[in-house]
Amino acid sequence: MNMFYNKEGIGDTLIITLGSTERDDKAVERNGNVARIYSKETNKTIGYNVFDFTTIDQIETAGVVDGNEELILSINTVIKENGFTDELTFDASPKFVVGFVEEMEKHPNADKLNICQVNVGEDKLQIVCGAPNVGEGQKVVVAKVGAVMPSGMIIKDASLRGIESTGMICSARELDLPDAPQEKGILVLPDDYEVGSEFKAY
Repeated sequence: MNMFYNKEGIGDTLIITLGSTERDDKAVERNGNVARIYSKETNKTIGYNVFDFTTIDQIETAGVVDGNEELILSINTVIKENGFTDELTFDASPKFVVGFVEEMEKHPNADKLNICQVNVGEDKLQIVCGAPNVGEGQKVVVAKVGAVMPSGMIIKDASLRGIESTGMICSARELDLPDAPQEKGILVLPDDYEVGSEFKAY
């Protein structure tokens, strides 16, 4: 789940993203000051827009909203008051973590892509990576599904040339780190980083 709020840019509306679908598959159902965005094919909820949000709660930031239990409780209350049945859950787990590339093989359908099996602590993720310097035995920064990059891009599950990819191995430039090199390549971390720990850019 990702949340965005920018009163000056888009008005007093909290945008909640729960998933994605093709543009032609999207439909909207509005009750009161809540709009549910869903898939026409599956009826699965992929997001909510909550209008006039300052009448419900206060958000001081502009851009990506860091959730907390109190905010999620307020959102769930207004969703139910407006006739919807979904219940959002608060996920405090870090979205940028230290990963370890355990295995790597060439993508069968793309010369410049590699399929990496990346240990991120409690899980192992399959990530397709096109960086020229990626290799087995490296500690790297992984943006997990749901992460919001400094550019504003949301990391989603993807299929790259027929191979499923969950997450992204990041470069210093993608992480907007100071003095990031301009040439292509992922950020390789020193060995003292702990696999599965949150990566903090400072």
